[in-house]
Order: sequence, then structure tokens, then C-alpha cells
Amino acid sequence: MAGVITTTTKQAPKTDYQRHWMFAESDDKAMLKQIEETHFPDNREFDVKPIIQIIEDILRRATSSFDGVPKGTQEHVDTVEDKTLLVEFDLLFEQTAHLLHKISCEISCKFSGRGDAHATIMTLLRTLSIYSWDAKLVLTIAAFAVNYGEFSLISQLRPTNSLAKSVAFLKQLPDIEEHSKSLKPQFEALSKLIEVIIDVTKCIVEIKELPSQYISDEKPPLLSAKSYIPTTTYWTIRGILACSTQIASLIGRTLGHEYTVSSTEAWELSSLVHQINIRHQHLTALLTLCHQQIDEKMRQEKIEILIRITRTPQLDNMKLLKELLYPGEELVIGTTKKKINIEVLRRKHVILLISGLDIHQDEIIILNHYQADPLVKQGQKMHYEMVWFPIVDNVAMAQYSLEENRRDFERLQSMIIWNTVLDPFAIEPAVIEFVKNIWHFEKRTIAVSLDPQGKVASENALPMMWIWANLSFPFSKETEEALWKSAEYAAWRLELLADSVDPRIIDWMTKENTFICLYGGDDIEWIRKFTTEAKAVAKNAKITLELFYVGKNNVARERMRKITEIIAKEELSDCWTGTELKYMWYFWVRLESMLYSKMQSKKTAENDALMKELMTVHSFNGGEQGWAVVCRSLTDEMARGNGEIVLKSLQEFEKWKEEAANNQFVLALRDHMEKLHTPEHCTRLILPGTTSTGGIPPDQKVVCAVCYRPMERYLLYRCCTD
Repeated sequence: MAGVITTTTKQAPKTDYQRHWMFAESDDKAMLKQIEETHFPDNREFDVKPIIQIIEDILRRATSSFDGVPKGTQEHVDTVEDKTLLVEFDLLFEQTAHLLHKISCEISCKFSGRGDAHATIMTLLRTLSIYSWDAKLVLTIAAFAVNYGEFSLISQLRPTNSLAKSVAFLKQLPDIEEHSKSLKPQFEALSKLIEVIIDVTKCIVEIKELPSQYISDEKPPLLSAKSYIPTTTYWTIRGILACSTQIASLIGRTLGHEYTVSSTEAWELSSLVHQINIRHQHLTALLTLCHQQIDEKMRQEKIEILIRITRTPQLDNMKLLKELLYPGEELVIGTTKKKINIEVLRRKHVILLISGLDIHQDEIIILNHYQADPLVKQGQKMHYEMVWFPIVDNVAMAQYSLEENRRDFERLQSMIIWNTVLDPFAIEPAVIEFVKNIWHFEKRTIAVSLDPQGKVASENALPMMWIWANLSFPFSKETEEALWKSAEYAAWRLELLADSVDPRIIDWMTKENTFICLYGGDDIEWIRKFTTEAKAVAKNAKITLELFYVGKNNVARERMRKITEIIAKEELSDCWTGTELKYMWYFWVRLESMLYSKMQSKKTAENDALMKELMTVHSFNGGEQGWAVVCRSLTDEMARGNGEIVLKSLQEFEKWKEEAANNQFVLALRDHMEKLHTPEHCTRLILPGTTSTGGIPPDQKVVCAVCYRPMERYLLYRCCTD
């Protein structure tokens, strides 16, 4: 008759063994001295990671054999992995084989589940006295894994292997596979205990391997963690003995006998799982604090390294670039997705374009145009290389998921014809902090210019690039100053205002006796009145007048699109429409960049004529009315005014018609507008609020371009997703 394996709630009187298992945590302090008296480490280097790898492999496969996993499914993997493990770890296990055998005997022979658990643990600790706490645990688990692995192997092979069947018979092992359902509660409890033992052991190993250069074991939290490890080791070895007891209890249980599991034994396993798990949680919390302290030290060190590199002469730019891009050393050419090594940047001028994932597509389009410019090339080599370095900080990660941010990155990357980082999400937090605090990146895009030696030529070369494109190479402060002093850019002329923005404007500027009017604003009624009046005056004055609408800065693109559609449909003037609206953005970002550049050079409306004109046009844009600038081709003659004054001047053309004769149209218009000016005025100047892209420091005075009085400072917060 087939035997029966059952479980029961039968409780036997507590044995000495059972009483030892029920040590409370309050006994830890009492035991600590006794435990530490067994500890005499000789500080030998002992790498436990290879052993943990083998242990996990054994326990995973042994446990799965009792969970209904088909036999032989891992055979091919076994063959491949075993060859690798044998080659890599052979020498290590030669040195520990005798010790593992000794520990195995101590567990399986001296402690059969009826002995003194505490005495066995102390014997094991004395045997392992010269090893560190993590090594003691790993070696003890390894010895158990050998026994458990042999037990599992016999159980797996028993149905098909005569040798295994005979060994099982001599050991009087029950048929595990046949009675797996009855034994399932026992093996589930065993599996849970093994799991927490492995978890706490790996945690102790991780604490042991914390880098001493970043954290001291003489101060919390590492001091607290290490002081907690001895008693945790003791209780974890108790758990190992409990696991061994469960396996030993099956020996001699033939199918002709009833097998019982008392509620006391079940409680012991559950209690140990809880005890070890609590200790694991406490150690994990301390380990988290340790990692936080290490991360902070490493963050500070990284920032100091970056600062030191940027302030110390270098042979080339590789040291800085590798620190910024660590751990990756590859770049991607955006549109092709071709990977290249950062060595291609060695001893080249490099522009790091730093932005968020909200970079304006117009910026990419214009910069692509710069990169495609044949003038950028010399001898088939680029004058400079550009690298997109997107910053994805905690704010961006909190707003959108990683998948959403990655999609945005890949979408923008596909538009870029120059180099990009391989993975912006791998950029170290310390690097992001360095870019924000040292290079002053906030929200708006900046372009850090590095010379071939890695020296920062400009913390933000982007305004230079917007103003002069590739003429500003090598994008240094010296180049910027030289360009402002050049005759072409020293005076307020249309060539400066609209250089390369639109071929139509460039064409008009080259034609003799052509009058050009750039105007802006977002009031369509004013636009209709102004363009109608301007055309009538031009006809009356018998001049060629070209009108071009340049829009308004800081206004939603959809509004600009609707206005330009009306202008084009009603043929009010030339303008940018559809995809050309990017040039409207470019026009305004150039003007904004000029203002920023002048401010960085400490120029004001009082001491710099060009600065006065820039601030005036910007103040026109900040008002509610339109505005206009009128000039004559091939000359420096220019007149500008806000919407009310310029419209009224045109309406009063008869008053200055005679002065406008003899090719004096611009000068006569300017004189008449000056007559219409009154002391009363309200000038608004709206500038970016970020330090890196034109923000004005709180202590910097800004004077009105009209009356030179100090302007009041207000804060404006804007959110525009257009």
C-alpha cells in the first residue's frame, strides 16, 4: 500500500533545540560579545561574488525542481554556463573546497535538527574566524547549497536514473515528484527562507564593498550598518541551519511512513523569515543612506574635477569631453543615427549645444543651415564640430515618463544633421548640476564654445551665432568684440537689422533709390491702415517703397500665422507665411541676441548709439501698437517710430512733402516723427529672464531709450507651448 505524506497541527513539547531557535532580538546585545570573540579576521582579500553567483544558480535550479519545472529544459544553458564558470572560478574553488566540506559536515552531521543550534553556530563562527562577516555567510550558504543541490539532483534523476534511485532508497528519501502536492507547503516555506537569506547576504556583501574613499566606517550610517552585521550574520546562519533541518527531516521518511510537520516547526520557519527580513530591511535602509552619502561625495568630486579641468591648461579637449559624456564615449550623427567615437572631436573647436527637450525646432533648422554652409568647411575639415547635449533633469522626468522623454529626444535627434549624445538619460546628475551652476544653463538653449585645448572660449556663443552665423567663429569674446568694431556692424543700418534673414530684403538693399520699410505688431486693423497709408505716400512721393512685415516677438505662432495669412491674402505687403515663419523667429532672436551681447559688454542706451536703437525697437515690440523702421538702400539713412507716431506722420505727409523731395524722404520722415514726440511716454522692454540668455542681474540699471531715466523692473512669468 502506498505511503501517505501529510501535515498536522500536532505540537510536541519544546525541545532544547526549539528553545534555542526562539531567541528574541532582545538577546542580540547579550550574544554580541560572544559572537565577536570568535572574529579574528586576517584581512585577506576574498572575492565572494563568484561564489554567490554559483550559490544562486544552485538554489534557483534546486528550488525550481520542486515547482513542477520540466526536467532538462536548462540542459543547453547548463553546458554553456558551466564551461565559463569552470574556467573563471576553478582556482578559487580549489582553495575553498576543503573548507566547504568541513562546514557541510558541521551542518549536516553535527546538527541534525535535534542538536544545539547556538552551539553549532558558534562552532561554525570559530571555524571561519579569519574571514570577514560577508565571507562567513557566503561560505556557510555555499556549504548548504552543496547539500541541497545533491538532494535536489537525486530527486530529479530518481525516475530515470538507476544510480539516483538506489541512492534515494539507501537514504530513504520520499518520492518528491510523486508527492509534491503534499510537500508543497514545506518547500514553499523553505523557498521563502532561502530567498531572505540570499537577500540579506547580498546586502552585507554590498556594504562590505562600499568605496572607503567616499565614506568612513567610523561614522554613521556605515558605522551603524557594520555594528549591526555580526548579529545579523548569527541569525542568518540560524536560518541556514533551519533550511538544512528541513532537508534532513526528509531522510528516512519512506513512503510507508506518515510524515508530519508540526505547527511549531512551521512557526519556526515563519519566525526566522520575519526575523531575517526585518534585519535585511534595516540594513537596506542604512545602505541607502550610505549610497546617498557616497553619491553626494562623488557628485562634489565630479563637479570639482570639471571645474579644475576647465580652469587648468590642457593638451586637448578630450579630458573635458570624456568627463562630460561619461560613461559613454560615443556620439550619434542625428539624421543618420551613425555612431562615432568622441575621438573625432580631438583638438577641434567644439560647440556644445545645451538645451532641454523643449528646444525650438526653428533653432535646429537654422543651426542645420549653418552646419551645411560651405564656408564652414576648409580643406574638407569642419572649422568646428557641434554636439547637441540635451539636459533631462528631475523636473523633466517628473512631468513626463521616460518613454515620452525618449520619444521627444529621438524625434528631435532625427532632425539634427550634426552630432548628438548617445543617451541623454545617462548623463550624470553632477554634470547636469555643473552645466546649470557653472555654465548658467537654465531653460533657454545655450552654446558653450570650447577651443581645441578644451578651454571655454564662451559660455554662450549662441547669440554670436544668431547675429553673425559662422562669421563669429571661433566664437570667442575677442571675436565678438572685433565684429562689433567692424565697419559693417558698428552702425545702426538695415544690413545689421535684417542681414541674411530673407533674400528679398537683401535684394532690395542692393538696388539704388529703393526705400525699405520693416514693420511689426499684432493689431491687424493698424496693419491695414498703415500699409494703405504707406503705399499712398510712396505713390505721392514718387518713390519705390518695399513693405515687409516681421511680426511680433513673444506672441503665439498661431496668431502670427493668422495675421500673415490675412496680409498675404489682402496683398498688404510682403511677409513670411507657412513654414517661412521660422524666419520671423530668427529675425527676433537676432535682435534679442544683439541686445544680450551689448549688455554683456556693459553697453547702455546712454553710452552706445547702437544699444539705444536696439532698446527702442524692443520697446516698440513690447508695446500694444505696431511700429515701423524705414531706410534707404545703399545708405545709413534710417527712421523708426511706434505705431501711433509713424501712422500719423504718414497721414500728415503734406506737411513734410517738400522736405521729402530731392531724395530726403527718410530724413524728412524722421524729423517729422521727432516733432510729434511728447514728453509723455510709456516704454516697455521685455527680455528673457534667464542669466545665460540675456537676463539682467537685479543690480544692473537699465535706462529708458527715450528719456534715459532708470526703468522700473517687473517680473513676467510666461508659459507658451506654441
